[in-house]
Amino acid sequence: MLTTRQKVLRRFWYATVPLADLSDGPKPFRLMGEDIVLFLDAEGAPRALQDRCCHRTAKLSKGWCDKGDLVCGYHGWRYDGTGAVVAIPQQAPGAALPDFCARAYGCQARYGYAWVALDEPLVELFDIPEDRDPGFRRIFQFYDQWNTAPLRLMENSFDNAHFAFVHRGTFGDMAQPRPRVYKIEETDYGFQATTIVDVVNPPHAVAITGDPNPTTTRTMHNHWYLPFARRMDMLYPSGIRHIIINCATPVEDGKIQLIQLLYRNDTEAECSTEKLIAWDRAIIEEDREILEATDCDAILDVSRRVEMHMASDRPGLIMRQRLLALLRAHGEEEISRQDEGHRDLPGI
Repeated sequence: MLTTRQKVLRRFWYATVPLADLSDGPKPFRLMGEDIVLFLDAEGAPRALQDRCCHRTAKLSKGWCDKGDLVCGYHGWRYDGTGAVVAIPQQAPGAALPDFCARAYGCQARYGYAWVALDEPLVELFDIPEDRDPGFRRIFQFYDQWNTAPLRLMENSFDNAHFAFVHRGTFGDMAQPRPRVYKIEETDYGFQATTIVDVVNPPHAVAITGDPNPTTTRTMHNHWYLPFARRMDMLYPSGIRHIIINCATPVEDGKIQLIQLLYRNDTEAECSTEKLIAWDRAIIEEDREILEATDCDAILDVSRRVEMHMASDRPGLIMRQRLLALLRAHGEEEISRQDEGHRDLPGI
């Protein structure tokens, strides 16, 4: 599937730019192959517009903010959060403003990010109850661009069979290559998957897990949210919960913005942010090396037999089935490189 060719995928919320990054002015972002600009309005709420001035197509992200308006750096035209032109400096004082505007997109502030939907959203943004629970701290871990497809990251997140090999340098055990099976319950938003996995617990991981033993377990209550977000809720025997939230925001075909948040029910004194970032950085870099070596055109329709599968692929196969059903429910069919003749995408 070539993600940006599927129109219905424009109707979901995606994490784009950290809210903190908008405090000093507008920022560009590319979402689903479309250039947008994000900025804060007079109330401090994030807004998203097409990154083109409707006058001479200059990128609005090259301008600046003034009293909640976005000012184009070319001729000084001013836009409000709805995309309406509210001032044209070259116009005579008191003259009526023409009905000009830039395209605006749905935008909301949640979990420290500006979330954008390019078209009318199909569903509400998923809830993270720990974000308002004083017993948990929120850690901004990663904000990286990867050369892969969002589906590749999502199905990898629920693939217990890769632990022993891809993560042999962190928590994987090659002596135990047979994966634990998920109990999966499909939901309206995707599915929830539960299991208990055994993991290696080296000395430098003790602060992460709170367990002094050389091996430990993770009780996992994970969720997949259509189309490209997941929650990995890990409980260690110590009582520590390590909850990772990912959004694989599609930038363009073959490129994603990886957003990763972490919620922990311990304190900075017990395990520092620096240690937690270093630990999870090592893990995601192992994933990145492999996922960037895959074909970004991950085929949804398994009847094409482009990729072979095994029993532990069940979570990813459910994702493919649900995404294909979503497309067809909205009058679309899967578009792949073979269908469109694209040969110049990353991951080939």
